Amino acid sequence: MIIIAIIDSLVTDISNMLYNPWVPLLLLVAGLVFTLATKFMQLRMLGEAIRVVSEKPKNAGGVSSFGALMVSTASRVGTGNIVGVSSAICMGGPGAVFWMWMVALLGGASAFIESTLAQIYKRRNSDGSSYGGPSYYIESGLRQRWLGIIFAVIIIVTYAVGYNLLASYNLQSAFAGFTFYDSNTPLIIGIILAVLFGICVMGGAHRLTKVTGALVPVMGVVYVAVALLVMVMNFGLLPDVFGMIFTNAFDFQAIFGGFAGSCLMHGVKRGLYSNEAGMGSAPNAAATADVSHPVKQGLVQMLSVFIDTLLICSATAFMCLCSGVAPDAELAGAPYVQAALGSMFGWFGPVFIAVSMALFAFTTLIGNYFYCEGCLRFIFDRMPSKIFMTGFRIAAALIVLLGAIVSMDLAWNTADMCQALMVVINVPVILLLAKPALAALKDYTEQRNAGKDPEFKAAAINLKQQTDFWN
Repeated sequence: MIIIAIIDSLVTDISNMLYNPWVPLLLLVAGLVFTLATKFMQLRMLGEAIRVVSEKPKNAGGVSSFGALMVSTASRVGTGNIVGVSSAICMGGPGAVFWMWMVALLGGASAFIESTLAQIYKRRNSDGSSYGGPSYYIESGLRQRWLGIIFAVIIIVTYAVGYNLLASYNLQSAFAGFTFYDSNTPLIIGIILAVLFGICVMGGAHRLTKVTGALVPVMGVVYVAVALLVMVMNFGLLPDVFGMIFTNAFDFQAIFGGFAGSCLMHGVKRGLYSNEAGMGSAPNAAATADVSHPVKQGLVQMLSVFIDTLLICSATAFMCLCSGVAPDAELAGAPYVQAALGSMFGWFGPVFIAVSMALFAFTTLIGNYFYCEGCLRFIFDRMPSKIFMTGFRIAAALIVLLGAIVSMDLAWNTADMCQALMVVINVPVILLLAKPALAALKDYTEQRNAGKDPEFKAAAINLKQQTDFWN
C-alpha cells in the first residue's frame, strides 16, 4: 500500500504540473488558432461533414468514412461519457459542462487538422489498405522518427495502462450501490473482466466482441433517449439548469481562486478524456479510411467530437442536473448518475447505468488495446513476434484486473497524466504541420465550389514528401 501511495503522489504531482496551466492553454489556444485558420469550419462545414459520412469507400472492400467514424467514436464513447461528466459536475460544479462544450467546439478544428494529416501521410498495407496516425505524420512531416517512437510509447501507456485502468475501475464502481457489493466485489469483477478481455485479445471470443460492438450503438441511442425523457419530465427545470451552468462557468473569482479544482479545469480534463480532440488518438482510426480526399475524413472525425461531447456528454449532464439530485463530491462518478436516474425511475435507474457502463467499458477496453498494437508496429517497424505479443496481452489483462481494485484517485490521476503527455506532444506537432492540412482544405473547397467530387493529389498543395497514396 505504501508503494501505491508513493505512485499516486508522483502521478498527481506530474499531472498537476502538466495541467496548471499547460494542457488547458495548449488545447484552447490550438483550437482557437485552427478555428480562425479554417474560418470556423467546424460550424460552416457541419452540413458537408454529415454528407461525407454517407459516402462509400473509394475502392471496393475499403474502410468507409462511416466505418472509420464508428471506430473512433467507439473509442471515444465510453465510461467517460457517464462517470467523466458526473465527476466533473460533482468536483468542479455545473460550470464544468460549459467548458466541456468549449473543449469540444474548439477541439473540432483540432480533430480536423490531426485527422487530415493522418490521411495525407498514411501508409499502404500489402493488401492495398491503409494505416497511420501521429507517429507516422511526425516521422514523414517532421522527419523525426525518434519523436514518433516516443509518442507511440506514450499512446501505449495511455491506452493499455491509463485508460484501461480507469475503464476497469469505472465499471466495478457502477455496482457499488447494490446490496451484494462488498470488499471482495471489485476483485471478483476485475478477475471476470480480465479473463474476458484476455480471451478477446488473444484472438478468441469473436462472437462476444461482435455482440458487444453491435449493442453499444443501440445502448448509446437508448441512453440518449432516457436522458431526453428525464429532461421532458423536468422541463420546467431546464432554465434553472442553464442558469447554473453559465453562472458557475463564469465565476472567475472561484476559478482563479482554486484553479486546480475549478469548473474550468474539470471541464477541460473530462472534456479531453471524453472526446480526445487534439490528443492524437483518433487519427489512428482516421488513417484507415479509404477516401478520395484527406479532408473528407478530417470532417468526419470533427463530427465524431460533436457526437461524443455535444450529444452524449450533454445528455448525461442534463439528465443529472434535471433530476433534482444535488451534485456532491461524495457522489462523484457512477453513484451520482445512478442516484439521478434512481430518483426518477426507482430500481431501474441504477440497473440501467450498470448495464450501460458494463457494455461501454468492455468495448472501450478492447478498442483501447488495438490502438496499442498499431503503435507497436511503428516502434518495431513490423509486428512484434508472437511470444512478445502474448506477453504484452497478458500484461494488458493484468492491468485490467488491477484497475478494478485501485483507488478512484489513482485511476483518474493516471489517466489524466497520460492524456496530458499525449497533448503536450501532439498539439505542438500539429501546429507545426498544419500547413499541408490547411492547403488540403483550400483544395477541397475549391473543387467542391466547382461542382466536383474532390480528388486529392500531393502536387496540388506542393507537398514535397513522397506519399504512399497521393502521388
